[in-house]
Amino acid sequence: MELNDRSSLLAHLETRRSGRPRDMVAPGPDAEQLAHILELAARTPDHGKLVPYRFVIVERDQRQALADLFARALFDEDPDAHDAKVAKTLDKAHHAPALIVLVSSPVRAHKIPVWEQELTCGAAGMNLLHAVHAHGFVGGWITGAQAYHPMVTRAFCEEGERIAGFFFIGSPCQPLEERDRPDPSELVTRWEPPRD
Repeated sequence: MELNDRSSLLAHLETRRSGRPRDMVAPGPDAEQLAHILELAARTPDHGKLVPYRFVIVERDQRQALADLFARALFDEDPDAHDAKVAKTLDKAHHAPALIVLVSSPVRAHKIPVWEQELTCGAAGMNLLHAVHAHGFVGGWITGAQAYHPMVTRAFCEEGERIAGFFFIGSPCQPLEERDRPDPSELVTRWEPPRD
């Protein structure tokens, strides 16, 4: 890798950050860009080459159906939900120009532990965010109550699967602010071999 390529990659890693889905506006990726984003997202470590994840695209003209699904799940969980909570839940389905649902799809009864397969799914999610950033867009990975409600999971998942997250993609309506990051010195230790 050339020095300029390394510098560009480091700059990419240093500047990538998530955006709030509610603050994302057009333009979003076109069909060709989105296909390339997902292709890059799939370039992830995968013990056993099981591909234990999949992507579900929710098209713009399907967002109202998604909002209706979110509303049914909300009222199932909270029949007396107040108007502000209902509005926030419905709005979530309409955020950002593009929406991808990442589904964790581990291969059960396999020698590769499910936990390792779920890590692969998470790595695909992170790759997706990096690919979004590399294409000049902003991404936001969120879950929320909808990701765990049976009505919603049944709409996206097969038996043994679950929603790893909703990935909203678009352009920021204002410059993204950097957030506090963990201090590596507080995260890193040196291993001490056990003493007999």
